[in-house]
Amino acid sequence: MTIPTWRRWPAGCLLGTFLAMLLPTAGFTEPSAAHEALLKNQGWTSFGGVASGGQYSALDEINRANVKGLERAWTSRTGDVVEGPAIEGGSSFEGTPIYWGGKLYVCTPMHRVLALEPDTGKVIWRFDALSTLAEPPPRFAANCRGVSLWVDPDAEAGASCRARIIKPDIFARLIAIDAQTGKACEGFGDKGVVRLNDLDNGGEGDLYLTSPPAVLGNLIITGSVVGDNIVANAADGYVRAFDARTGKLAWSFNPIPVALSDKTGGSNVWSLIAVDEERQLVFLPTSSPSVDPYGVNRTEPIPLANAVVALDGRNGEVVWSFQTVHHDLFDYDLPAQPILFDLKRDGEAIPAVAQITKLGFVFMLDRRTGEPLHPVEERPVPKSNIPNERASPTQPVPVTPAPFARQQINPDDMFGLTPVDKLACRRRFDALRYEGLFTPPSEQGSIQLPSALGGGNWGGASLDPRSNTLIVKTQNLATIMKLVPADPAETRPTGPPVEFLKKPLNQTPYRLDGEFFLSPLGIPCTPPPWGELVGIDLDSGEHLWRQPLGRYPITDGVRTQASWGSPNVGGPLATGGGLVFIGAGMDSTFRALDTTTGELLWQDEDLPAPAMAVPMTYQHDGHQYVVVAAGGNGLAETKQSDAIVAYRLGE
Repeated sequence: MTIPTWRRWPAGCLLGTFLAMLLPTAGFTEPSAAHEALLKNQGWTSFGGVASGGQYSALDEINRANVKGLERAWTSRTGDVVEGPAIEGGSSFEGTPIYWGGKLYVCTPMHRVLALEPDTGKVIWRFDALSTLAEPPPRFAANCRGVSLWVDPDAEAGASCRARIIKPDIFARLIAIDAQTGKACEGFGDKGVVRLNDLDNGGEGDLYLTSPPAVLGNLIITGSVVGDNIVANAADGYVRAFDARTGKLAWSFNPIPVALSDKTGGSNVWSLIAVDEERQLVFLPTSSPSVDPYGVNRTEPIPLANAVVALDGRNGEVVWSFQTVHHDLFDYDLPAQPILFDLKRDGEAIPAVAQITKLGFVFMLDRRTGEPLHPVEERPVPKSNIPNERASPTQPVPVTPAPFARQQINPDDMFGLTPVDKLACRRRFDALRYEGLFTPPSEQGSIQLPSALGGGNWGGASLDPRSNTLIVKTQNLATIMKLVPADPAETRPTGPPVEFLKKPLNQTPYRLDGEFFLSPLGIPCTPPPWGELVGIDLDSGEHLWRQPLGRYPITDGVRTQASWGSPNVGGPLATGGGLVFIGAGMDSTFRALDTTTGELLWQDEDLPAPAMAVPMTYQHDGHQYVVVAAGGNGLAETKQSDAIVAYRLGE
């Protein structure tokens, strides 16, 4: 059956929504403002290119016909890198620069913001966020995926802090920096700083910021990272809007129902927010409530968790919401920025929002009402065998598009480099619980495919708005989720977990002992390809092409074969030249593919480290540049670097 959409209607939105439902597609033969902005985008002033997302630029100087002439224009070294795995403090460089006013702006893993010359990569100014702390700690690596830009429409050209770079940081602070000078904007918050941990966040534990905030008019809108697998009653996943001039709180939104605020938390927005400036709507990809694999404390529904939530950007009130996972026990939070576009149907342009998920689904919803634009069904899923667990009996599944990630395995699918290796995987499979998609965690140990790493994940999709082709990267890895009985009164770690799959689950009778589903040789038991790039026609829901993505380095100079793909972090960039640029794989390769066919057209196989970030592009002095952070990732235990690499066509 088609799932019901849960809504809460603010009084001020009733009339407009009622009219939209009476004529759901009438009058939309012309592109919406969001779709038009993406079609014409030639700048890069926010993480996804434009505020409505999409990771697309209309620039076409670099195109299918000449991309083989692409050369490195410059390599900039930030000086900010810590080599080694994340558990030992190793850095991850996931920053995507923005371009404005003849400068590039990027944040580093060591709490700095740099302004760079766009044609040379030379540092213009450097801002140290640790310097704004009363007692700066020893320098350490922390993730920063990007910065945001706000330009004061009422300030005169050249005025101090007319253009502000907004930096999020690991201490849950928003820092406003003058884009011209690199000095803190003293009038914003407390001497340039707004501190979210000074606010009442409900529950226990601090907040963290890794993703750049959204900008809507004169508001800076941010979610946060919550330690949702550390303690059952984690901090609530507030989304807040602050005045861009003063830093004063304008509104706040809490996805956790009041009745559950002292029992659970999370449902936060750790990824990117999208905005529809024309309709003054804010689109949130919310995450799972705490703690993910054990939901006994969640005694009532939490409909705004694991949901695309549309807020009225003027006051933070809910306009509509659509839940993609019920009572999440899997850490299947929404990992990527919603993408606003116009779905073409019967000669009309329907304002839509596309959301990818860790499960490998694409949900396409009417941007005005939240109604699905492709059929979605509620399908039965396996029951939990954990005492008192309220696992949902059904889960929403889009009929189209088909999943872009592998969602099923069987015993005969086990992979191994040798027969012995393959047999070991088969024996492990037989000893674990597995009943297909949404197999709940168990004391026995359950296979989870896709894993909580995706499927789709952060930075995972771009959109070519000319053809409505979604280009999404995916990985096909299984993990094991095992709930181990533990004394609820025992003291367990309370800081952020550095091992992604091992979590304390404080205030519950369990801890999570998770691991990748690997053979004795450390090779995934799931069959390759382990990483792919997929092209999807959003109008029809059809898959257009699919290509393996990345190669896994075994030793220096030796990699797995290209058809196997690799685990990946980061995402694609699509351009008006008919190209998709992406690194993301475990190899140190940056590549360009044909948007229409997925054919590999060009690659640079000698980056300083894997490019595990989202690329961007801009035009400066008449030349198009493509830029990507090639710094590797401590969590993926890749080679690491402090390099930002820029490309342009040769003379």
